[in-house]
Amino acid sequence: SDGGFEGDHQLLCDIRHHGDVMDLQFFDQERIVAASSTGCVTLFLHHPNNQTLSVSQQWTTAHYHAGPGSPSYSSAPCTGVVCNSPEIVTVGEDGRINLFRADHKEAIKTIDNADSSTLHAVTFLRTPEILTVNSIGQLKIWDFRQQGNEPSQILSLTGDRAPLHCVDRHPNQQHVVATGGQDGMLSIWDVRQGTMPVSLLKAHEAESKYCGNKYVFGGQTI
Repeated sequence: SDGGFEGDHQLLCDIRHHGDVMDLQFFDQERIVAASSTGCVTLFLHHPNNQTLSVSQQWTTAHYHAGPGSPSYSSAPCTGVVCNSPEIVTVGEDGRINLFRADHKEAIKTIDNADSSTLHAVTFLRTPEILTVNSIGQLKIWDFRQQGNEPSQILSLTGDRAPLHCVDRHPNQQHVVATGGQDGMLSIWDVRQGTMPVSLLKAHEAESKYCGNKYVFGGQTI
């Protein structure tokens, strides 16, 4: 009656996923990328004709501690994924950043020691640049055009460094990002202006887990 959907929700299809689903993003109209607690990243294909899901591509050891095949090898959860077709970027508990392409079986680029702490989430700023957030309250900007394993910029709050759990870029202003932290704070950052946020809001009494497509500026949500 209010213009919304009517009737009950209907499950169209499902598929077994190994491990916890840590993050999930549409890659395009028919494909979905899932991040697993096993360190695996899977590209699922939706078949609308018969309403089924199948595995289109899989990177089984995208995130891990030590080297695959070594005695101390163990998987590390993939904690975040972001898509900008044809590219997929993943981050994990192992502090690793991977750049994948849907039609490649191996990573296009890997930054093995990107962070000594857990990377919780990632977003694209623009095609060659991404921004990550970690468990010690830092935002780091990475440019895939640059050589080496060093970020091009680091931003953080002063004082207690509460873990940042989520990040998202403003849809129209690529230099503006929002982060949500374990302390319940929502922060707005302008990556062109120094290393401090331009706005802070005590959004929750508990931790913020997702930054979607709404942003708060001066108390107003847009």
